[in-house]
Amino acid sequence: MKKYIITPILALLFVGCTTADDVNLDDHAFYNATQESLLTYAQKELSDYMNTPSVNENNFRLTMQYWTETIYVNESNYDFTNRNVSNNVWTDNYVNVLKNLDQAERIINAYAPTPSELASWPAKKKNQLAIIDMLKVYTFQILVDTYGDIPYSQALNIDLYPLPKYDKASEIYSSLITKLTADINNLSTTGGTFGNGDIYYKGDITKWKKFGNSLLLKLGITLADVNPTLAQSTVNQALAGGLMTSSDDNCQFQYLEASPNENPMYQETSSRDDFIAGKTLVDYMNTNNDPRISAYYTDVDGDYIGQIIGTPGEFADFSNAGDFAYTATTPGIILSYTEVSFYRAEAAARWGIGGNPAALYSTAITSSFNDWGLASDAAAYIAAHPYNAANWKKSIGEQAWVAMYNQAITSWNFFRRLDYPQLVAPSTAIPNAEGKVPVRLQYPAAEATTNGSNYSAASAAIGGDKLTTKIFWDVN
Repeated sequence: MKKYIITPILALLFVGCTTADDVNLDDHAFYNATQESLLTYAQKELSDYMNTPSVNENNFRLTMQYWTETIYVNESNYDFTNRNVSNNVWTDNYVNVLKNLDQAERIINAYAPTPSELASWPAKKKNQLAIIDMLKVYTFQILVDTYGDIPYSQALNIDLYPLPKYDKASEIYSSLITKLTADINNLSTTGGTFGNGDIYYKGDITKWKKFGNSLLLKLGITLADVNPTLAQSTVNQALAGGLMTSSDDNCQFQYLEASPNENPMYQETSSRDDFIAGKTLVDYMNTNNDPRISAYYTDVDGDYIGQIIGTPGEFADFSNAGDFAYTATTPGIILSYTEVSFYRAEAAARWGIGGNPAALYSTAITSSFNDWGLASDAAAYIAAHPYNAANWKKSIGEQAWVAMYNQAITSWNFFRRLDYPQLVAPSTAIPNAEGKVPVRLQYPAAEATTNGSNYSAASAAIGGDKLTTKIFWDVN
């Protein structure tokens, strides 16, 4: 990995301003950055990555067959090397998110409180460090779930480890659970936080606690098939700690009307007609009379039409993404109550813990309908598509796939863990996909050239640096 130092320029648009003298400064170095501005920048970068449909960064709306491309269909056919997608994913998360969070942590630890702050600073410091670390946990999980073994223990200390080793993915998961548990315990509602520098929750510790426990649930349920003992204990711990209870608890980034702070979907869709509806989801929703289709997609003379995945198509001939994708202020979702509700349903189905699986299944679907302003249609849909205890993976997996339409990276996890929906790769997919929907991204080419020995060792350890190599928790 190369050494990067990123100035939180975009953060200043939310929490501060610059002066005319600033134009003479080196825009690749930190000067008087605060932990608040670094947090804001990291939160926006994380949200941008999770929510953008840019073919240069996040192609999971294509991978999950929600959308396909109109003209240049490389990414719909799993060609991610042409645009160096993996390099961009790596940089987005390690540099723009993790390195800025790490710098914020350094500033917090180095801060010398004024005499008037001496009494309140210890509690505020613990809260700030806990929030920073929870976001690190979230980001490292995303990276593990994308690649498998990754740089972790040495990743952010570039001065000491310019060529960091790759840690074993299962050991990273155990470490993340331990760290997150400590972070949750360190949060105190009597201490200060980041205030408005925290775009996600505006410093609300109660909501951060719910986020922490909900993320703990996500970590636990992901391990269900590979380490059921740790998975169950982690899930029980999360349930006892208190999870999100409604969509009001969603962790999300509120975008603005003005450039450059619009939702990245809007930035991609407002000026180009690059994407159309994917036939796979459109056909599924048509077959199941799903009212959400009117929010997910536009109609074509009253019909919803999706194009075959990986095949070019005229923008006007097919359904397009709904209004949400063409709205600058659509929030960027990090972790949602709907997502958490599906995890609860899965935990109940697997182990009989946390409630009745059928009831939680209904709660999750109802939450999705609420998210799209269709609350009155939920009950009829659930009655027509009841929970099937005999094949709960199919029930939960398919309904989570539909509900996670605007959380494609999360949807990819459900798909790999539950093996539903049973997506079929397009016949035009690149040979490296081996006729399958990818279950990981290949390591960045830059890692192979700059960190070659560690890259080679990691590639061998996971069974080959391929799109078809399963992440350690994907054992089915």
